[in-house]
Amino acid sequence: MKGFININKPVGYSSAKIVAIVKNALKLTKKDKIGHMGTLDPQASGVLPIAVGRATRLFDYLLSKEKTYVAEFRFGYQTDTLDSAGEIVLKVNKIPTKDEINNILPQFLGEIIQLPPQYSAKSINGIRAYDLARKGKEVELKPCKVFVRRFDLLQQKDENTFVFEIECGSGTYIRSLCRDLAQSLGSCATMVALTRTKCDVFKLENAVSIQDLSEKNILPIDIVLQKLTRLDICEDTYKDLLNGKKVYLDKAMGLYRLYLDKELVGICNIDNQGIAKMKIWL
Repeated sequence: MKGFININKPVGYSSAKIVAIVKNALKLTKKDKIGHMGTLDPQASGVLPIAVGRATRLFDYLLSKEKTYVAEFRFGYQTDTLDSAGEIVLKVNKIPTKDEINNILPQFLGEIIQLPPQYSAKSINGIRAYDLARKGKEVELKPCKVFVRRFDLLQQKDENTFVFEIECGSGTYIRSLCRDLAQSLGSCATMVALTRTKCDVFKLENAVSIQDLSEKNILPIDIVLQKLTRLDICEDTYKDLLNGKKVYLDKAMGLYRLYLDKELVGICNIDNQGIAKMKIWL
């Protein structure tokens, strides 16, 4: 059994819990590999791709893909976790207007520097930052570069709550965007709702609920590789690649998805000299 399941994760479940639910529903054994592609916090909902079997080998490939979120930011207070699960640590009276928000959003587009939340899955000497924060320990996290392609204000929901749609790269914390946006407007804010609507080819409208999932919901591995050119190889070429021999292929430089007898066997890279090297075996 191998492939992907596009899960619509409900609020209140950790990503790890969803993996356990899927594993149980598919009747997988301890030896069967399974994992999620991009963590969603328990307070968040939406698209959570689950990889089964050899599809888990594409973790690094999928992790770099852009994602789309719809988020609600409530201005006027900030919690220690930067979301609705935390304790309020700051309050202000300043609530920005729609015009003020729209005028400053361009500053958060492109490559920006972002400080991850204290309560995050970042690893500090092998310990998760949220575990240290829960123990009352100050966590020194390093700012990192993230990429935001789109940051749109969709609507003002009430006096101090605004709804945004954000398209961003891997490693972007929406809670941090909430904090930094509010600070730039002389206010403070907390993320009170978050839904991931897209993760590469996986979309919310095609996601399955945890109540309805079954083996029939498993999607083929190559669904995530459609942007790569298909390359069919013969048995001899396959064996040479498998044995680490130098293989020359008369193709343009780049990544290819390889097929043997119509079955996907992996991803290879062809360099500028036409030499093929396997990146991932599937």
